[in-house]
Amino acid sequence: MSSSFKIRSIRSVPLLGESPKGGWTNEIAPEDSVHALVAVHTEAGVTGYGSVFTDGRLVAAALAVLEPLWRGETALEPERLTEKLHQNTFWMGRGGTLTHTISGIDIALWDILGKVTGQPVGRLLGGTHATTAMPYCSLLMEEPDVMKDVVARYHDQGFRAFKIGWGPFGRRDDARLDEAIVRAAREGIGADCRLFVDAGASDAFWPNGLKWAIRTAEMLKDYDVGWFEEALVPDALEDFRTLRRASAVPIAGGEVLTRRQSFIPFLTGGAFDIVQPDATKVGGLSEQRRIAWLAQDFGVRYVGHGWNTALGVAADLQLAAALPNVDLVEFIGGSAYVDGLLAEPFRLDDSGRLAIPDAPGLGIALDRDKVARYTPDPAPLFEP
Repeated sequence: MSSSFKIRSIRSVPLLGESPKGGWTNEIAPEDSVHALVAVHTEAGVTGYGSVFTDGRLVAAALAVLEPLWRGETALEPERLTEKLHQNTFWMGRGGTLTHTISGIDIALWDILGKVTGQPVGRLLGGTHATTAMPYCSLLMEEPDVMKDVVARYHDQGFRAFKIGWGPFGRRDDARLDEAIVRAAREGIGADCRLFVDAGASDAFWPNGLKWAIRTAEMLKDYDVGWFEEALVPDALEDFRTLRRASAVPIAGGEVLTRRQSFIPFLTGGAFDIVQPDATKVGGLSEQRRIAWLAQDFGVRYVGHGWNTALGVAADLQLAAALPNVDLVEFIGGSAYVDGLLAEPFRLDDSGRLAIPDAPGLGIALDRDKVARYTPDPAPLFEP
């Protein structure tokens, strides 16, 4: 059977025109490409889809570089093939554009395997530990009076878990402003909802260090914050270890790390309570699962980072089914690339949860007309 499912082509399109603000100091424009979609087409006519957290121009270049490695390969062996792509491109630099692009390919290969076998990807990855997951509405921080209204609006839409991040938080040397923003968010969602805080210290030229992080964590404790994310620059391993020991609030991080090898010192060194790899950057679902298993062995909780697209959400939902004790998935509030790409958009149930799709593959379908709003030519996704 595998011979009839040889890869015919791998194509990509950039997403443009509605790129959500990221909160970065040097902000992207809506017409900038931050995410791209990838399609793996097979000779049998089955196509799988993935998402890449990288400028679409870089994805197109990476696919050209990778083509000799996937040409003639079967699409039914995602882990073997994507590891082949990783192993044969180490010398070009592990963790950059190539790794991000391989992530999208891997997700698409799992989608194909699920479609061919008639199984949801989650079952192929490990089973069905859960049939629903709690999406946390991920929002940028605003000035306090605006912040309260923003979170209240999404609360009214049915969300019951929230993450606020970036924006002015930690960037104005004003501890009172930082606290006012968090207080406003808590007031806007009430005491019964879950609240997480993301400093966004992977921003360019992050101004704060360990002492700021310790003081801020103490403040967050008073607002029942479930975790403090990216409180330090991404490579500050020793400071993360110190912060985790000092903080009453769980410490989360890891979204900019790629490949499992980068996570090992953070997990073995006790730097995180919660580890947050991103399937659209880290190496795809194959790599995401290995990191999550490794985290479990070290008593670290896994929650995937998902500031990406509807395909990223779908991948995270499938992994939430495949692994024990994974209840949360990130869901950008108001992003066209999450809400506006699928034939059947995600819908919250009455308790603010998402059903994990149980149809074959990722369990979702792109809508060509919708995709066409955000890319110059959607044809590469739908035509080999």
